[in-house]
Amino acid sequence: MTTGARSTPPRAPQQERSRLTRERLLRSAAEALAENGWAAATVAAVAERAGVSRGAAQHHFPTREALITAVLEQIFDDMTVSASSKMRALPDGPDRIRAAIDRAVELYTGTAFKASLQVWAAAASDSALRELILPMESKFAHAAHQMTVAALDPEGRYPQTHRIAQATLDFARGLGLADTLSDDSKRRAQVVDTWTDLVAAALAPDH
Repeated sequence: MTTGARSTPPRAPQQERSRLTRERLLRSAAEALAENGWAAATVAAVAERAGVSRGAAQHHFPTREALITAVLEQIFDDMTVSASSKMRALPDGPDRIRAAIDRAVELYTGTAFKASLQVWAAAASDSALRELILPMESKFAHAAHQMTVAALDPEGRYPQTHRIAQATLDFARGLGLADTLSDDSKRRAQVVDTWTDLVAAALAPDH
């Protein structure tokens, strides 16, 4: 019988616990940003909110900048995946434009946008933070624009669709800003109705 050191199998449970801890920290950081603002999103405060020791939190995110960067990466990835899935499920026919605009508005009226907005506001006066988040924001904006173009004009029939898509996203972002202070859903629905009529007219077959 041969004796010798046996290889130790990977500690999958420990790796899984580490992954779950990281996810809990990211989720708690996003919630803290959306609900309580930038000041509430320190590593220590997020660790307490997540029910994780400060040491464990700093193992994953040694600095606040590392935490915020990871949160934004997760937020933008989740928003992109969610939007892509919903855009693919749009109806055909005359209801498509309204559905596409509704999806664009959803991007900017949820918890994820409220969390990222807090970071954008802080970055306005913090050049180091701004350098960190600009590439991520640019990547997300590009993906959102491509998805909206494809949703509004899947056959690529109208050259003005790119400008309309960008205007739609800017319009949706403005509605998201209005929604941060109070429930703006009633007025928002009326404004979306008007914008839908304008876009439908611009993308009518005779244009």
